[in-house]
Amino acid sequence: MIPDDGTLTVSGLAPEARGRILLLACGALAHEIVALRKANGWTHLDLQCLPANLHLWPDRIPDAVEAAVEAHRSDYEAIFVVYADCGTGGLLQETCKKLGVEMIEGPHCYSFFEGNATFAAHAEDEFTAFYLTDFLVRQFDAFVWRPMGLDRHPGLRDMYFGNYTKLVYQAQTDDPALDMRARDCAERLGLAYERRFTGYGDLATTLRRVAEA
Repeated sequence: MIPDDGTLTVSGLAPEARGRILLLACGALAHEIVALRKANGWTHLDLQCLPANLHLWPDRIPDAVEAAVEAHRSDYEAIFVVYADCGTGGLLQETCKKLGVEMIEGPHCYSFFEGNATFAAHAEDEFTAFYLTDFLVRQFDAFVWRPMGLDRHPGLRDMYFGNYTKLVYQAQTDDPALDMRARDCAERLGLAYERRFTGYGDLATTLRRVAEA
């Protein structure tokens, strides 16, 4: 959560940094954050992205975030970490607490895009759902197909996805081309297809609170 008592403010502030906020984000969220920043005129928010492929090694995320926070501390009045837990098992939250910076709530981006409360309400009924966002639809081969070896060993598909029943495309935008690509992803994985328009969900409301803090 984002407090109202000023605890987002970091020490050692350079005079030119006053009023400026750094969004330290996962590269998979860059497109969405840039769109929100532009639409709302949040010119006092700067964006620094860490590589999206850190998700292939979530244990590396806390150290990468810590290094980036320390590198930019004196350049901004506040730093906000636009990562959910993302498979770190609570380690990222501990790191942010140690550093005195806040992070977005939720277990992962699928949750906060849909809205954490909404996602949690039906999570128990969707254990067999595989989720894709706009980013993952665009980067399906780079982040799913090839890293899992499915390009070289298609027989692994049943081993990885045999217990899944559907692919849920959480659409941040209305883009027919992405919808077609998401359908193709579902067909390649042998899963039923569901498109669910989420928009930006809790990402939008959280960044608004950060911008107005």
